[in-house]
Amino acid sequence: MTQHHRFELTREYIELDSLLKLLSLAPSGGIAKMMIADGLVTVNGELELRKTRKLRHGDVVRMDQHEVLIERDEQ
Repeated sequence: MTQHHRFELTREYIELDSLLKLLSLAPSGGIAKMMIADGLVTVNGELELRKTRKLRHGDVVRMDQHEVLIERDEQ
């Protein structure tokens, strides 16, 4: 069963490896980078191998049973 998450941006973008670490989908930044390099992460339905891919409003990240929607902070 897929777990759905929302991440609210407080700036223009967040880098993919930072997002995985921040949401505890990876235990560390180094592990996050390895998971991305190993092809375990997709962005908007496409395999993403760039560790520092800039994620912006509307992007959808998937890894294992997790799906994260990136949203703009409305405040």
